[in-house]
Amino acid sequence: MPWTKVYSDRSEFDIAVEKDPSLRGLTYRDAILEASTQLLESDKEFFIMGEGVDDPGGVFGTTKGLTEKFGAERVMDTPLAENGITGVAMGAALTGMRPLLVHMRVDFMTISLDQIANHAAKWRYMFGGAINVPLTIRAIVGRGWGSAAQHSQSLQAMFTSVPGLKVVMPATPYDAKGMLISSIYDDNPVIFIENRGLYEQVGHVPEEIYKVELGKGIVRQEGTDVTVVATSQMVSEATKAARALVADGISAEVIDMRTLVPMDKEIVIESLKKTGRLVIADNGTKEGGYSAEVAAFVSEEAFDLLKAPIQRVALPGVPTPASHVLEAAYYKGADDIVSAVKRIAG
Repeated sequence: MPWTKVYSDRSEFDIAVEKDPSLRGLTYRDAILEASTQLLESDKEFFIMGEGVDDPGGVFGTTKGLTEKFGAERVMDTPLAENGITGVAMGAALTGMRPLLVHMRVDFMTISLDQIANHAAKWRYMFGGAINVPLTIRAIVGRGWGSAAQHSQSLQAMFTSVPGLKVVMPATPYDAKGMLISSIYDDNPVIFIENRGLYEQVGHVPEEIYKVELGKGIVRQEGTDVTVVATSQMVSEATKAARALVADGISAEVIDMRTLVPMDKEIVIESLKKTGRLVIADNGTKEGGYSAEVAAFVSEEAFDLLKAPIQRVALPGVPTPASHVLEAAYYKGADDIVSAVKRIAG
């Protein structure tokens, strides 16, 4: 299927289009913009709010032109008051609206943790399912342009530890559109995490409205020697690594988790039944990060399938540096995944 493919760059997608002219290419950012546009057109209960959503740049292009097209009552700029605007969005969700709250920097979502962790995540449970909180929060993470310690953190693990939240990290344009629509129509609060490094990625995206089921991972590339479980931007890096490993006679299976909570454990176990070896690639920190959660679950529930120690490729437990030289050492990529695979392949 064309939507399962991870294209390394625009030229690779153009080659695919030559073979199959029915493919429709959109960037990751335009897939989010298209999903938002179609939801605003089709559902009067849906609206967007957030700091800078009406700016000319439109949150890295993902909300560009929406205020002009739909008006400030449907796409509204908000004050720099993260906890307050999150409370307003939650209140709207409680009344039956389906708000999309955009946090341009996940770093400042920490100011909203009272509303997210103590209220939005808990109300359905506290009221025995009688109240739903259909709130979706877009959170942007990852490497910028020397954005450093307070503007480029990847805090997905923080949200996975809060019961009541769903956490998704789409890795392709197809999933960005389909999972955003699914998140909006989920009756639970969903943290929808985007890596800035994916915004220029191009992939096949159908024009119609469609959903991608939350809680289901996908095999991006089949293999027999090692399983590489990846999230978000690291899916692209894992795919590059798998291609490079072919030269060494190593067949790597790449799994895109897509949804961090609820986790698709079955897809990982089924892959390990074939490979017996596991590398986990995540763009969060190694200590206490999502890679640790995957490793823990496999150790508890599938240890007998392992032929070698689990390897993890994740960020070091230090604040993000601003220097380009230090950034190059701090962030991980395909080469690091290749090295991790070679440590256990054999």
